[in-house]
Amino acid sequence: MNKNKSKIIIFALILTLIIPGFALAETQSNPPELKADLIFFEEVLEYVKDSYPFEVDESKLIEAALKGMLQSIDPYSNYYTVEESASVYKSLMGTFSGIGIHIEEKDGYINVRDIIKSQPAEKAGVKKDDLIVSVDDVDIKDLGLEKVSSMIQGPKDTKVKLGIQREGKILTIEIVRDTISITPVHYKILENKIGYLQIDEFNTQTTQEVKKALQEFDNKNVTKVILDLRDNPGGQLTQAISIAKLFVPKGDVVHIRAKNQPLETYTSTLEKIKYKLVVLVNENSASASEIVAGAIKDRKAGTLVGTKTFGKGIVQSLLPIEDGSLIKLTTSEYLTPNKTSIHGKGIEPDIKIENTEKEDLQLKKALEILK
Repeated sequence: MNKNKSKIIIFALILTLIIPGFALAETQSNPPELKADLIFFEEVLEYVKDSYPFEVDESKLIEAALKGMLQSIDPYSNYYTVEESASVYKSLMGTFSGIGIHIEEKDGYINVRDIIKSQPAEKAGVKKDDLIVSVDDVDIKDLGLEKVSSMIQGPKDTKVKLGIQREGKILTIEIVRDTISITPVHYKILENKIGYLQIDEFNTQTTQEVKKALQEFDNKNVTKVILDLRDNPGGQLTQAISIAKLFVPKGDVVHIRAKNQPLETYTSTLEKIKYKLVVLVNENSASASEIVAGAIKDRKAGTLVGTKTFGKGIVQSLLPIEDGSLIKLTTSEYLTPNKTSIHGKGIEPDIKIENTEKEDLQLKKALEILK
């Protein structure tokens, strides 16, 4: 039996179990081989339950089937349990209970990509580029980003113990969780009245925070702006479109291509470009940040400086399930205003320049351009 096909069968069967009546109407039009595969999967499930010599939790088998199916599609699709989905929602809202770190997968473990300032992790001594190898004495190798994230997060005022590998040594750091409010936008006015605007991610607070920053710039008569999207992993599509509309003149911002649907185009109504703009990007500028960067580059609303972006040109949708769990599935691809697909390719900056360990040459170049 075709592996990919069998995973689709599992998904259909699981929806049958979770959403009453779902498959009843669907299976009436299913081809005979699809019905046969559904029966085959159900027979395997029954065989495991009847023959495995130890106790079997059927819900765990179904959960594993869903995760396996969705994770096999691409790195961005997944199934989240009730507990895991709560973490996803909180992250999207920009507020959750945890320790205040940004993490990424590395060599099967979890690397601390960045530290949120003045939050519990920083106060306890966690540093950027620390490698987390255990959580509460549980080895986390190959558990995955979402699972480890849910282990680290927890109720406010409770403790979590991290095993940290740093410079060849293993450290144990105990941290008291707190309510973390992610402020995704940071801004200041530099020399020569140049506004510096950094966006860390696109959560529900991003647009309002960017508007607040731009209002401050306008009040101080700032007309030259550096938009820093470096190391921005993305976030919500709607937020990215809203931000792009603040900089891109009237016309196309992004096109969304979904299966069996006409191309959907989002446009800006901005009468004219308001700022002389330089956008900083690097290899970690991904997804929503690439929507903004791509719109600005194609519409010639600013100059991109840095290195080629990550190349995540696809959009995920969230499907809540009745029991509180959640499905995240890639459902569309986005194209830049010139209808360019950047997925797996990234966006080349107008001026390519790499930083050194000691100097931010990208920021230096942006300042030179605006001066």
